[in-house]
Amino acid sequence: MTQALATALLLKEKEEAAVTANRLEAADTVVDVGGSDCLVGLECFLNIVRALGMGSCLSVAHPLPYSPESTSESAKRRRRLKSSSSFDYKTESALHKIPGRMFVNGSSEVASLFCKQGKKGINQDAMLVWENFCTKDTIFCGVFDGHGPSGHRVAKRVRDSFPLKLIAQWELHHNNKDGLSDNRNPMANHKSEDIGLRMVGEKSSLTDQEHNCTNTMKALKESLLKACKIMDKELKLHPDIDCFCSGTTAVALVKQGQDLVIGNVGDSRAILGTKDHDDSLIAVQLTIDLKPNLPREEERIKRCRGRVFALRNEPEVARVWLPNADSPGLAMARAFGDFILKDFGLISVPDVSHHRLTEKDEFVVLATDGIWDVLSNQEVVDIVASVSRSSAARTLVETAVRAWRTKYPTSKIDDCAVVCLFFDSDSDFKTVYSTHKETPEASTNHQSEGSAPETGVNCSDKSIASPENFPMLGKKGDGVEAVQQ
Repeated sequence: MTQALATALLLKEKEEAAVTANRLEAADTVVDVGGSDCLVGLECFLNIVRALGMGSCLSVAHPLPYSPESTSESAKRRRRLKSSSSFDYKTESALHKIPGRMFVNGSSEVASLFCKQGKKGINQDAMLVWENFCTKDTIFCGVFDGHGPSGHRVAKRVRDSFPLKLIAQWELHHNNKDGLSDNRNPMANHKSEDIGLRMVGEKSSLTDQEHNCTNTMKALKESLLKACKIMDKELKLHPDIDCFCSGTTAVALVKQGQDLVIGNVGDSRAILGTKDHDDSLIAVQLTIDLKPNLPREEERIKRCRGRVFALRNEPEVARVWLPNADSPGLAMARAFGDFILKDFGLISVPDVSHHRLTEKDEFVVLATDGIWDVLSNQEVVDIVASVSRSSAARTLVETAVRAWRTKYPTSKIDDCAVVCLFFDSDSDFKTVYSTHKETPEASTNHQSEGSAPETGVNCSDKSIASPENFPMLGKKGDGVEAVQQ
């Protein structure tokens, strides 16, 4: 049943690939309204109304600009997409019935996942573990942190749609012998500093097996890049989800055999629990938190006329703002959606990194910023190592909730989503390791150029990519806040 459902969904995705590609190209073209002032005024008004749905995200003194596309053209395009959407209700229902695909609180032999709503309103976090993803030895994991009025819908949409797009792109590479050098290379449209993709520490002479492994990882990395691009364009064209002032972050991991490939589009984080030379369990951060004020991120945003600054009442939280308006104040440099800022430096290009597992590696934790705002990497590893696998994610979330109440009693608790993936599934018994040692906060030998020293990155296999990951939200915000007058 698993194979039949997955195959049916994938075939449906592929059938629309050509049509979707044409529409995506069309979406990149700015349509000249060149017509009625009434249409312009109406569209401007509608955009303001949409932005008002974000609560404090709109600065009243600075109304948002209107979309360059006319209302009639937008309506026609959305109707066309809706008529051929591959994600109707039946498809979504079938997707959720696939065995081995978990998106609600629970656990399996190799994974534990738990999500809890905070005190800010509707839960905008989502998560996914998909075992037997593409092949029997492959697992997909991801956490998604939405923001804005439709953030919960964007997060769930990316959770459901992105893995299928990744499968489709990955199969294209397998079916195309020249996939790695094809002119349609997804990296061709991005500058090198925005891709965040590089292989570090490669041997000058590789065996055939190592060469094949390297090519497979490159294909997967490029597939992640392409899938993210297509995902963002689909959100832009979606007929029912308004992503103008809403979006989501994402950190996704694919485990194939002993290889981990991690793609990061946001302020969520992935860490590794591994043993050091003394067999003490330590934390190694696999992703870099890219804030808007990190050098390369800020340079790109300013080059696109966006602005980066922090509010006076939260000087530690850098935010992205429109050129001529103090809105929306997004506390991350990259995200899916949020098209209000896509022309001003915000991008959805993932940072992709690779880690080769060793016998010392125990588990990986993926979590949204509701966890990392109150718990350190080492605290997270200690908590997961101290309990049974089936309760690891739940215990971590409950500990974070208590930490929120203690550390920030006047702040609203953020949503929390956690996925724990364990690498040896031989036994349900969980050994309590010695975890008294703190992992170094940064590895100067492995830290990427342009990343700030306070990011706390330790790259165990010297193959973490350049600093193209994502920021932590401010303790007081959910990703978008307005200037407080």
